[in-house]
Amino acid sequence: MIPADLATLPSLAGLGIGYAFGSIPFGLIFTRIAGLGDVRSIGSGNIGATNVLRTGRKGLAFATLLGDALKGTAAVLIAGQLGEGPALAAGLGAFLGHLFPVWLGFKGGKGVATLIGLLLAFSPAALLAFALVWLGLAFAFKYSSLSALAASAITPVVLWALGMPAVAVLFVLLGLLLWWKHTPNIKRLAAGTEGRIGQKG
Repeated sequence: MIPADLATLPSLAGLGIGYAFGSIPFGLIFTRIAGLGDVRSIGSGNIGATNVLRTGRKGLAFATLLGDALKGTAAVLIAGQLGEGPALAAGLGAFLGHLFPVWLGFKGGKGVATLIGLLLAFSPAALLAFALVWLGLAFAFKYSSLSALAASAITPVVLWALGMPAVAVLFVLLGLLLWWKHTPNIKRLAAGTEGRIGQKG
């Protein structure tokens, strides 16, 4: 189930490639270029697309979503040239880089967009399942965090069903990290104070 080339020098290289890509803070870069200052000073204080959307700039939010997703895709596809183990290591590295970027004092995003990009690289079919769950719950409840938490929970099951056990194990780990990073959101959801999609401030 675990690739034989996971604990090798190429896999360490894949981990480094992934971290380098993942640590690029597109939300912060795009909002500063647009003259909106530091996106960490508004809303949830996060650098991701959902918080960028709270600036009222949908184009910037979409650009952030795309950048944060595709950096994960690119890392996996590049490292994947070295084998399955390096690809998995790059996926982990990209996710860790987004969550803990060295450039921002290891205080990064929550990983949803990067998780989407990783799914695009590993399994478009699993990405479709993720998207359907996310869109359905987002339409029904207007909570990005709730939608992401539920979609991330079903992702390893879908990957396992698709015959990708090693990738499923990786996404169990990524899902646990994602849920941990969403702890404040979970508390706000329970208290009824979580911000809704498109809400400013």
